[in-house]
Amino acid sequence: MKSDQNDPGRRALFRGAALLGLAAVAGCAGTGGAGAPHSAAPAAGGPQAAKAMRPSLYRLQPLAGYGPPHAAPEHLKVRREPILQMDAHDRSVVLTFDDGPDPRYTPQILRTLREHEVRAMFFVCGEQVEWNRDLLREMADDGHVVGNHTWTHPLLTTMSRSAVRSEIERTCEIIDDTIGEPPAWFRAPYGAWNRNVFRIGAGLGMEPLAWTLDTNDWTEPVPGTRAIVRTVRAEAAPGVVVLSHDAGGNRSHSVAALRTYLPELLESGYRIMVPRRRGV
Repeated sequence: MKSDQNDPGRRALFRGAALLGLAAVAGCAGTGGAGAPHSAAPAAGGPQAAKAMRPSLYRLQPLAGYGPPHAAPEHLKVRREPILQMDAHDRSVVLTFDDGPDPRYTPQILRTLREHEVRAMFFVCGEQVEWNRDLLREMADDGHVVGNHTWTHPLLTTMSRSAVRSEIERTCEIIDDTIGEPPAWFRAPYGAWNRNVFRIGAGLGMEPLAWTLDTNDWTEPVPGTRAIVRTVRAEAAPGVVVLSHDAGGNRSHSVAALRTYLPELLESGYRIMVPRRRGV
């Protein structure tokens, strides 16, 4: 990852993402029904360990049924807003990690997720995958969802259509080449979307996913482990999509915070889930 991704001005763009859409969709593994508000507070409850699932169950197809990549433009279903929230029917939470893989932090996050038998989503950058293909294979083998986060993490809304397509398509190709499947989900760097970005992602067969709960682990100075944990405790609710990072800077606090808040979420009755593919 380029060092300028740690620039506070670039990372500050994340804050606008939560204003970009209010869409809630059904589609967490093991759930059904319409989306629900995420304002409910966590209720006390006994430990509820997530079930270990075979990785194949987490290999996705787009929920909207966009059809095959490169479908005719007139047949594309193009969203105007990214999905921010998943189905909240059964107190599910989705954990997502951006900017990796990074050999310093990604293995520790994978280890923690494995210890608690839960699955997460990793939105990876192609230039990181190029040097860390084994980590991408480990993600897929553990059943995590691998999403597209562009090749170099640029601000897509300032770029030409051809440049945007190159950033996204190259990353689809390296993911497919590495794990044998193209990504079914896309997240725009900085949460910066426009019609061009939505349309290109849809043309490549991907759903756009933003987030609901920002851990702020990307800010400078880094907020620290306790601050990240406090944020998750305060904002956790059914259906939220949690934004964290496993690369792009010093992510040791993100790693440490996960070790604290993940078991707490499970003990309070949350299910850590990933979106399911259609028909599963």
